[in-house]
Amino acid sequence: MGGARGVGWVAAGLLLGAGACYCIYRLTRRRRRGDRGLVLRPSQSAEDLTDGSYDDVLNAEQLQKLLYLLESTEDPIIIEKALITLGNNAAFSVNQAIIRELGGIPIVGNKINHSNQSIKEKALNALNNLSVNVENQIKIKVQVLKLLLNLSENPAMTEGLLHAQVDASFLSLYDSHVAKEILLRVLTLFQNINNCLKIEGHLAVQPTFTEGSLFFLLYGEECAQKIRALVDHDDAEVKEKVVTIMPKI
Repeated sequence: MGGARGVGWVAAGLLLGAGACYCIYRLTRRRRRGDRGLVLRPSQSAEDLTDGSYDDVLNAEQLQKLLYLLESTEDPIIIEKALITLGNNAAFSVNQAIIRELGGIPIVGNKINHSNQSIKEKALNALNNLSVNVENQIKIKVQVLKLLLNLSENPAMTEGLLHAQVDASFLSLYDSHVAKEILLRVLTLFQNINNCLKIEGHLAVQPTFTEGSLFFLLYGEECAQKIRALVDHDDAEVKEKVVTIMPKI
């Protein structure tokens, strides 16, 4: 349960936050680098770019090589090093856009399902840095919601997810103006969790979830009102999903 709780908390934070570690990273990096400014080196092999001693900002060609390496290798050591390098470079606004345009967000997002906990953490950190860019946020939300949906389909993970402490702004994902792709996923998340609770028998007993948990948000009146309001949504798929969920709220 602890693992699911941790992943759920970080995932929810990514959905809602703007990457607080960005400022810390920039401050510590500036202190370490002194006043050298940003330096671009000539292109080199992708694995060389993951060398811990490599401390310069990568250009588009180098980032493309790094993303290809991340997508093609199964070596956990190389994957982790590549994610660290990408995460560091994603702290710079120019690279946040380049990584998105190179299709890097889904590549990084896929690693949050990796069995290696350290790789998961490095992938989440990279996504957190990428989320500073407004244009990246929808793509990142979709990736993180994919993780939450995978977890929500497993009854053994349900309790851990529902114990996760989540900011109340999570409910803004159920607003009618939210992108259809995200709306369908958060509605499915509610549906999956509800189904798992029935399987586990939690709906028949007094829940032990604390205030501020995902359980209190999803099963509170505000969430119920938001879901009911979506029955008038312009999109037919969203309406259909809401009609399916309505008897359960």
